[in-house]
Amino acid sequence: MTRPVLLSGIQPSGQLTLGNYIGAIRNWKALEDDYDCLFLLVDLHAITVRQDPADLRRRCREFLALYIACGLNPERSQIFAQSQVRGHGHLAWILDCYAMVGELNRMTQFKDKSRKHADNINAGLFNYPVLMAADILLYQTQLVPVGDDQKQHLELTRDIAQRFNTLHGEVFTVPEPFIPPVGARIMGLQEPTAKMSKSDDAPTNAIYLLDEPKTITRKIKRAVTDTDGEVRYDPQAKPGVSNLLQIFAAVSGRDIDSLVNEYAGGGYGRLKGDLADAVVALIEPLQARYNEFQADPALLDGILTRAAENANARAEATIRRVHEVLGFLQ
Repeated sequence: MTRPVLLSGIQPSGQLTLGNYIGAIRNWKALEDDYDCLFLLVDLHAITVRQDPADLRRRCREFLALYIACGLNPERSQIFAQSQVRGHGHLAWILDCYAMVGELNRMTQFKDKSRKHADNINAGLFNYPVLMAADILLYQTQLVPVGDDQKQHLELTRDIAQRFNTLHGEVFTVPEPFIPPVGARIMGLQEPTAKMSKSDDAPTNAIYLLDEPKTITRKIKRAVTDTDGEVRYDPQAKPGVSNLLQIFAAVSGRDIDSLVNEYAGGGYGRLKGDLADAVVALIEPLQARYNEFQADPALLDGILTRAAENANARAEATIRRVHEVLGFLQ
């Protein structure tokens, strides 16, 4: 039986965090048996912000090594760089002709990123959602895991697909959002009201998957809490403590209520110390596997090449159909 196609991706920028692992990568592994999974290193999206070429290439391989160190099976999932499949950019131009300027003007992420990168508000940043639509529609994707920051982009993808299909027949599969099992939303250690980011300007705000154990311990012990010393889960009144409890529950498999009961009345020192030990215990074996894969660049390049070959074949089938209905010479 053909499995439903599921596609997701992360920009190879910054450093992968514990939040990326808990909120995305760990969940991806659970999907491999039931879905035809495509996991993209979205390097075309990354260049809306200026990138150093050597760093970008290094991060693509680094992210791949971390994905498989986290448990993804490249024999079950296709993991490749977006730029390895020329169809992404090709289809994006075609879809640009079916996306309305008014729709793109309403994209809140463009407004947010324009404020953050006021000296580089480029056309790629504006057209970013159309390239994302091409990523999805190129593979006849049925399901797309989406967070709050991507819901608007997926709705635009659906609108473009339906508009194209109305004019030219059933060319594209109209994707549906995939709502994964409820998982932890990991916030910053220094700014616990904002999501932990792999491109954070303050490195002490995030736990990176490649941080040394002593660095992880230091960051957790310096995490923002509050002054009353009460261990209680209340994201509104106590965002810092609640975030630490959320992380602890995610890495230990325990529920938050049992953690609150264990650490109530003991202040924050013991909670932070035990949490640091739990995070290090999770990350150290992951780092050992990562180092093994990084020591074999031929293995990593082989995984990327095979997956890109598979992706190109899929993409070509969609491109041929699009060319046919548009009247392009074959």
